[in-house]
Amino acid sequence: MPHRMVYFFGEGSADGRGEMKNILGGKGANLAEMTNLGIPVPAGFTISTEVCTYYMDNDRTFPDGLKEGVESAIARVEEAMGMKFGDPENPLLFSVRSGARVSMPGMMDTVLNIGLSETTVKGLIEKTGNDRFVYDSYRRLIQMYADVVMGLDSEEFNKLLDARKKNKGVWHDTELSTEDLADLAEKYKVKVYELSGKDFPDNPMEQLWGAIRAVFDSWDTPRAQSYRKMNDIPEDWGTAVNVQAMVFGNMGEKSATGVAFTRDPATGEKVFYGEYLPNAQGEDVVAGVRTPRPINIAQKKKGDEASLEELMPETYHELESIRQNLERHYTDTQDIEFTIQNGKLWMLQTRTGKRTAAAAVRIAVEMEMEGLIDRKTALLRVEPDQIAQLLHKRLDPKASYSPITKGLPASPGAAVGQVVFTAEDAVNWTEEGKQTVLVREETSPEDIDGMNAAEGFLTARGGMTSHAAVVARGMGKCCIAGAGNVEIDYASRTFKVGNTTVEEGDWITLDGTTGEVILGQIPTVDSELSDNFLTLMGWADEFRQLSVRTNADTPNDAVRARDFGAEGIGLCRTEHMFFGDGRIKFMRAMIMAADEDERREWLEKLLPFQREDFLGIFKAMAGLPVTIRLLDPPLHEFVPQTHLEVEELASELGKDPELLKARAASLHEMNPMLGHRGCRLGISYPEVYEMQARAIFEAACELAGSGVEVKPEVMIPLVGEPKELSILRALVERVATQVMTEKGELVDYLVGTMIEIPRAALVAGEIAEHADFFSFGTNDLTQMTYGYSRDDAGVFLKEYLNKGILRKDPFQSLDQRGVGSLIKEAFEKGRLSNEDLHVGICGEHGGDPMSIDFCHHAGLDYVSCSPYRVPVARLAAAQAVLRARMRGLL
Repeated sequence: MPHRMVYFFGEGSADGRGEMKNILGGKGANLAEMTNLGIPVPAGFTISTEVCTYYMDNDRTFPDGLKEGVESAIARVEEAMGMKFGDPENPLLFSVRSGARVSMPGMMDTVLNIGLSETTVKGLIEKTGNDRFVYDSYRRLIQMYADVVMGLDSEEFNKLLDARKKNKGVWHDTELSTEDLADLAEKYKVKVYELSGKDFPDNPMEQLWGAIRAVFDSWDTPRAQSYRKMNDIPEDWGTAVNVQAMVFGNMGEKSATGVAFTRDPATGEKVFYGEYLPNAQGEDVVAGVRTPRPINIAQKKKGDEASLEELMPETYHELESIRQNLERHYTDTQDIEFTIQNGKLWMLQTRTGKRTAAAAVRIAVEMEMEGLIDRKTALLRVEPDQIAQLLHKRLDPKASYSPITKGLPASPGAAVGQVVFTAEDAVNWTEEGKQTVLVREETSPEDIDGMNAAEGFLTARGGMTSHAAVVARGMGKCCIAGAGNVEIDYASRTFKVGNTTVEEGDWITLDGTTGEVILGQIPTVDSELSDNFLTLMGWADEFRQLSVRTNADTPNDAVRARDFGAEGIGLCRTEHMFFGDGRIKFMRAMIMAADEDERREWLEKLLPFQREDFLGIFKAMAGLPVTIRLLDPPLHEFVPQTHLEVEELASELGKDPELLKARAASLHEMNPMLGHRGCRLGISYPEVYEMQARAIFEAACELAGSGVEVKPEVMIPLVGEPKELSILRALVERVATQVMTEKGELVDYLVGTMIEIPRAALVAGEIAEHADFFSFGTNDLTQMTYGYSRDDAGVFLKEYLNKGILRKDPFQSLDQRGVGSLIKEAFEKGRLSNEDLHVGICGEHGGDPMSIDFCHHAGLDYVSCSPYRVPVARLAAAQAVLRARMRGLL
């Protein structure tokens, strides 16, 4: 049972305070705070979030004592406002609004004008002498109450309103007469009975309790549930209910209502930005019933009607003063709602204003420079994931469109292009000067050239850490994965979504930030890294303790990542290098070789390619560490997939196609992710790892000889047994010594392993005896710990998330209880065995803010992520330090 359930505010004092958001919700806490600041706020009271929790947990019944608490608060509001609720001569009306502890704009319900009835309507007309205003408010109450409380279709009432306006030959409801509005109110009541079989309640107290119940119920609507899932808001927080004396912006031309921001929420510019409507109620502004007007002269464009600054200059300047007061008090951009009733200004709400990523960065930096906030606060004001939005092309925010489907937003940005279904076509069309979007069931390493050529990728299968997603983020390209209702027909070169068929060559647009797929060409805008962005990143680097590296497989990726502030490469995947022009045939020939001698012949042909790859990457990362993972995927991923490819390879090698088919078939595995891959390949075919090691050290020695500082780190993948690493470390050291002797150069290097098998974490102390570093491959470690296939888990993960079995997708945000426990155990055992052991993380979790926070507290040395996540990781690492200090952990 909640201890205290109702909190009054009004006449310059309030029972609550601004810091009581957990109990009063954001709206209620801010109404209390504004009241205590002496800002004009209509009196009211807040029913706590704890009552909502009780209500939801007890079959939607109210706790004992709530009725008496509400009645007592009503009496205080009546005294403060000089009116009485339900009084036939001097009626007080209420608004009833939601208010969770964090803003959930538009997700929950509001009811205005509570208390109007057949008797109070007459009294209010007598009191105000404005019968048009009263009937306008009455018909609004009936429609809103019918919709929110009774669950009736609001469109049925809009039809009546539209019919009346059409009959009268007018466009706006403000042009209807008093008689029209009074008649509409009666027709609305008839419609309520037609739709529900019940009369519209004429008792003000019945209206009030119906509205309170409806607002609590709105916490559990599908849209509110979806919003909470998207924004990671706990289900058990609940919403407060704010019951507040109505003030009216629709009492005539000296009345108005509006919404404003203390700074521009789109750009962050320090200007008063907002809209208002004369002779209107608040919902009109946000609902688009009428076109709002600019709040001040500075915002006016050609053709705009008079601004509030021009229409009511004294009231505007009072509002401007309150704007400055609120921003100074809250030290953040505020989103405010106000009503002007017969020339008197009332403030109805203030809350932290939602803003774009660019605005968030600008506001944080400029407020620090203005002295409103300190540097630490500025860093905490920007969400790390907002930073990612600044680095990619994005859809023009002015464009309008309707998506045909939605998948997982696997890599942010925007892509516009013509549909192709093969990597080869993507390359060929791009060479012809066309823009393409590659559409596949799922991608594989063999698609790498086509992925490099395409503007973006759409896959029907796969998840946030699928091949397409990982490669897209590395390339900085847009990707939508796991769009399950996309049905691809490669034969006809089409895909279908429901009844919509998209053919090869048709234009589509991908929004990698939302996961939306759109037919046609939607305009995009380029990202720009502002001076404010660079300043914020510099501040982040002052505080963070984690080093931030990148996952990069090409010199271009490496250069891009370094520009974004990467301090080395934490994962260079060598397998992607084998798919380039002129080398895949050598790789395939090596795999199809009859014996070791023949394999070594083909590896000699691959060696120059590998060496050139490493030369480019080492140059791009001169002076910084480069962790190179030796060949990891199973060999079957490289073999010819089609009859034509087999025939072509057989012709080039002078071999029987049937022998090649048999060899390819022999490489097939039932579960290749747990099969002949990683270090197991190095043990079976040491000549492969020898060639890669030679390429690494020949490139390193060549650059060292020309004065370039090189820091290679050779990583052995998929180790689960200490002896595996011992054998392969010896191989790498032997080759390194040979090369350095041949070249007459000395290069410092490290040899380590990727911890991605649970057993490796459990025996990490023994493995560390043979390792200079550990790098946690959290993609596979998550996969093997859970027993989920990361490429197939999308089939059931959504259901797991909806049912609360999982709070987050473990492939997007690190499972700290399970996988995290393995990481901590491996870290502790490894450091105990080898105190000089370097430890980092190189899975996709390296760019996830929550996972970065975990890595900081676990004591890791670095995180590694895709190039476009590097700035995200830099900010998240700084915030991990600052939050730890706030909690007294540092």
